[in-house]
Amino acid sequence: MKKEAKNIAIIPARGGSRGLPGKNIHPVAGRPLLAWTVSQALQSERIDRVFVSTDDSDIASVARAFGAEVIDRPPEISGDCASSESALLHAVERLEGEQEIRIGLVVFLQATSPLRKPGDIDRAIERFETEGADSLISVTRLDDLTLWERQAHGWESVNFDYRNRGMRQERAPQYIENGSIYLVTPEVLRSLGNRIGRNLAVYEMEFWQTWEIDSIEEIDLIEYYLYKKKLAIRDSGSDNP
Repeated sequence: MKKEAKNIAIIPARGGSRGLPGKNIHPVAGRPLLAWTVSQALQSERIDRVFVSTDDSDIASVARAFGAEVIDRPPEISGDCASSESALLHAVERLEGEQEIRIGLVVFLQATSPLRKPGDIDRAIERFETEGADSLISVTRLDDLTLWERQAHGWESVNFDYRNRGMRQERAPQYIENGSIYLVTPEVLRSLGNRIGRNLAVYEMEFWQTWEIDSIEEIDLIEYYLYKKKLAIRDSGSDNP
């Protein structure tokens, strides 16, 4: 009998980090950073199993303590230059081969982007299915942000024409990939080696959800929003965000 396809959450979390050592298990609003994403994945009604891919024993211990399963990531795909796709492909091969799981959808969540509201993951999966997509990224609308880049001849505007600014309200909406939620089929990962396929859907999130942790200075900002948006409760002593 053919096995039912499963929606599998994979959270890559390697031990090394140049900007903030021990970043993935650094305390954030009363719990290790990784725990926020693990808990959000476990609370999803559309995710069947939650895995953390890591090369680090301390991260593995935290992952298990908060309810995730662990995939041991080999050193050759754990360094600074290793792509997230390599970790995803390794995890998919292990789960399909050793555990004989039939994976229908890979839900790739970054531990450094914990500002997800309840229901965000499930709504993203619903959008993915409704649009018949093979991949999905979470995005944030730029609105007032104007981008510039330095070119050989000098500075040039990127997302608008400074020679003909017009009214901001008249410009077509533009979005940035915010790194919080990615959905992709195993077939796309295998055939393209990329988290983005040929039929992309997007899930829009609020601007404050764009922030992620790459340095010590950003922890205060993330904690501010976790408390302000009531995703965390001060001094509650509870493990639930």
